[in-house]
Amino acid sequence: MTQIVQAEGRLTMYCSAQGDWCQKAAETFGKKYDVKVSMTRNGSGSTYAKILAEKDNPRGDVWYGGTLDPHSQAGVNGLLESYKSSNLDKIAEPYRNPATSKKNHSTGIYIGILGFSVNTDLLKDAKLAMPKCWADLTKPEYKGMVQIASPQSSGTAYTALATFTQMFGEDKAFEYLKKLHNNVGQYTKSGSAPGKNAARGETMVGIGFLHDHGKEKAKGFPLELVAPCEGTGYEIGGLSIIKNARNMANAKKFVDWALSKEGMEIAASVQSFQVPTNIEAAIPAEAIRAEDVNMIDYDFVKYGSEKARKALIGRWVKEIKPLKR
Repeated sequence: MTQIVQAEGRLTMYCSAQGDWCQKAAETFGKKYDVKVSMTRNGSGSTYAKILAEKDNPRGDVWYGGTLDPHSQAGVNGLLESYKSSNLDKIAEPYRNPATSKKNHSTGIYIGILGFSVNTDLLKDAKLAMPKCWADLTKPEYKGMVQIASPQSSGTAYTALATFTQMFGEDKAFEYLKKLHNNVGQYTKSGSAPGKNAARGETMVGIGFLHDHGKEKAKGFPLELVAPCEGTGYEIGGLSIIKNARNMANAKKFVDWALSKEGMEIAASVQSFQVPTNIEAAIPAEAIRAEDVNMIDYDFVKYGSEKARKALIGRWVKEIKPLKR
């Protein structure tokens, strides 16, 4: 009985959003509800692997942020709790129950557009034209100047992999990835790292979600954000409760708060410029809106499945990762 009392004021959050956003959410929720929040920040691919490894003895209570695809896989594999929040009616309909299982395992909390950013100072020094399309990034003049995360650890990179597959067809997508590989200076672990590295001049081009790159631009770094001409994919940010969470009541309370107007607007307060899914939440002026971009009809059910995810990442590991650059 004593253990239960001790657990009532606690929450363990696994967070796959930006670090300062994770911290602000943990602090704000903790203070509001007098809950001691323990937060671990990791990419969505790595967080999924952690939850899977801990399935017989769950350490986390709630999974906040990160691409929906790994959340979907976790739901299909029985790692998440079904939960219909009282705030679900405030969420735009396509994002209320978007994951593969269709059992209310995950809710969409934001939308983010895939693209790339370019360090305009480095571009000017190299006397190169501004790339506008995915195809431009395979041109030989950009050799060693592009960064993208590894899909083995990053949900962002898996979204890119699934996007190219849906846009070009799988075989042509891998032909593209082989050409792109020639120009990749580094595959990062985190999906947000290429934007940060482009901002600081460590690479000319960073591929990722444009809201992450917009955060760096807002700090004054010389970045131009590009939504590629051929079209692009997007992410739904996921929010899920881990099955058999030790602090289930607080996990549900956190989900209710995170889906509220107040919870959604935490992102913009730390310059994370995603489009929130709560219809009452303010959309940041800096946010790139879906209606302004040539977006594909991303199939979250198919590409959030374990079968598709394993197949695409496995093929990337076999065919792209070992190639020389």
